[in-house]
Amino acid sequence: KCCRFDGKVFLEKLRGKTIVIVGDSISFNQQESLTCLLHAAVGPNSKITTGTMGPYNSNYVTFQEYGVTIAEFYTRFLAQITTEKIGRVLKLHLINDYGNVWKDADVLIFNTGFWWDVNGNQKGWDFIQDGENNPIVRDMDRTLAFRKALTTWAKWVDSGVLNFAKTKVFYQGFYPDHYRPSEWGRPELKDCAKETEPMSGSTYPAGPPPRLSIVEQVLSSIKSPVQFLNVTTLSQLRKDGHPGRYSDAGNGFVDCTHWCLAGIPDTWSSIIFAYLTLDENMA
Repeated sequence: KCCRFDGKVFLEKLRGKTIVIVGDSISFNQQESLTCLLHAAVGPNSKITTGTMGPYNSNYVTFQEYGVTIAEFYTRFLAQITTEKIGRVLKLHLINDYGNVWKDADVLIFNTGFWWDVNGNQKGWDFIQDGENNPIVRDMDRTLAFRKALTTWAKWVDSGVLNFAKTKVFYQGFYPDHYRPSEWGRPELKDCAKETEPMSGSTYPAGPPPRLSIVEQVLSSIKSPVQFLNVTTLSQLRKDGHPGRYSDAGNGFVDCTHWCLAGIPDTWSSIIFAYLTLDENMA
């Protein structure tokens, strides 16, 4: 049973601190959830500032009365992408350049997942490299690439760059999508558009995403204190939780990746609330 989110308790516990959420646009759902829950707690007359952080691909919200900032750094892969003469190269052996900014946060929440299977012009890179002395190639096994990048992140966490007396680190498990209705026993459907009810029970018929085991293996190798927020199964059960039927603009695209608010991201926020407010060192 999880603690019920209490925005004022959260803000008081984290007074003067900065929470940084690192990931793709689904991680942005997490920032939106925290922001909305906290804003509802302090009321419409509270002093809130928003903006972007310098040259970084980041936006933030600050609750001025408490000095609490929630920032989101957009990165699809956690690894670095460099622009070279041949094009954009995803360097699996290098942490994202924003790492020098992340290290100053009081709470860090990381995630990567969705973009590792995207192809074509939208995938975000043109070439890929695994190791400075290895060749730059057009592509490689994406599951292996995911493991390599996550291992690079794990080594960065263990490198001594973070002050764990100050910084609490979380890794958020896979955010599932719901584009394959056969996974929940509805093969006659095309996507999540007609789903209006969550699944019953506590298990997902198709089981966990295959790469979840990679996340667990890499996290188990980290010597530093990193908390695994395994939200995958509880999110899999919410096939009704996406914009879905509201997102079809006439072009046939239905969004079964991102999440509605209020909704499942608020449950993620409640789990984070429980970890942070029960942590005696978070003061």
